[in-house]
Amino acid sequence: MALFIISGVTGMTGNELVRQILHNQGSNNHILGFDNFFASSIDTVQDSLGDSRFEFFEYDLNNTEEMADLERRINEIKEDYDEVIFINCAAVVHTEYFYRVQETFETNVRGMERFLQQAIRVGAKKYINCSTSEVYSMNSWNDHGGVSENDYLTLSTVEHSQRTSYAVGKLLTEFFIKDAVDKDKIKGCSIRFANVYSKDERFPKHIIPHIINSLIADGKVTLLENSRKNRRTFLNNYDSCSAVLALCNSESALDGTVYNVATDEEITIIELVKKCGEGLGISDPEIIFSGYRKSDPERRILSTKKIREKTGWKPVITLDKGLSECIENYLEHKKE
Repeated sequence: MALFIISGVTGMTGNELVRQILHNQGSNNHILGFDNFFASSIDTVQDSLGDSRFEFFEYDLNNTEEMADLERRINEIKEDYDEVIFINCAAVVHTEYFYRVQETFETNVRGMERFLQQAIRVGAKKYINCSTSEVYSMNSWNDHGGVSENDYLTLSTVEHSQRTSYAVGKLLTEFFIKDAVDKDKIKGCSIRFANVYSKDERFPKHIIPHIINSLIADGKVTLLENSRKNRRTFLNNYDSCSAVLALCNSESALDGTVYNVATDEEITIIELVKKCGEGLGISDPEIIFSGYRKSDPERRILSTKKIREKTGWKPVITLDKGLSECIENYLEHKKE
């Protein structure tokens, strides 16, 4: 029986974690979740708000007063549970914000570190830090089954792209959690997610909702010039969240290190457009290429050998199934 504290709880990872904790992890768990709706809304957890095991707070990770109030609530009820687990999902993550250095630093670095210190103060047993595969930057694939967590990084620099500030900030958070674990202050790890998507996502800057929404609107899609060559794998957020919980349940894995979480289903962006088109009954969707993103790796293939061996986790949602769910859900919302 655990008390979960989740930042960014209405975001893509947070809201799915709520469902899985309440329905897959046992009936006696309790969740304190908070969000400031930076890039989400209360709608994503609407189905869980009536559950007495879930308490929601409209709080900002960077608001000292609100975080102090959250800490008081944690201390009031923590003795009723076998363990306290912190999961940091809060992040300035969406594409258009990658280039805003101040915002990414304040939330992704300072906010994460303060949340970690709070976890230590209240005596939390575990802390899961959601990082990103963006840290691999220009070294995002190899010919041996994908890059692994201990491979050296080849980062783009400020001379090439401000986007790297997001990756560097997330990379720094991995050092914070490793330091805390090494000093026996808490158990925990970091997770490098690769290209997570969700059937509930509406943010048009992300590639899958952008493609589907564009095709629904007028049967064509505008892509960056990079998309002529780019290939990616896409991880359904059901699987990304099941990986978080697999790590929570595997104490030996909480050694302060990093775990890749991804799939092996690589697809070109052009093939992705065609696959979405097929799902919508569009046989030959028009693709318009416009704009170019500097320092954008052509591929991103991550090895997941480490998490599979440590926890037994593996993805269960195929890309075909995930896209089908996305299309069905988007079409349903269009009717409303």
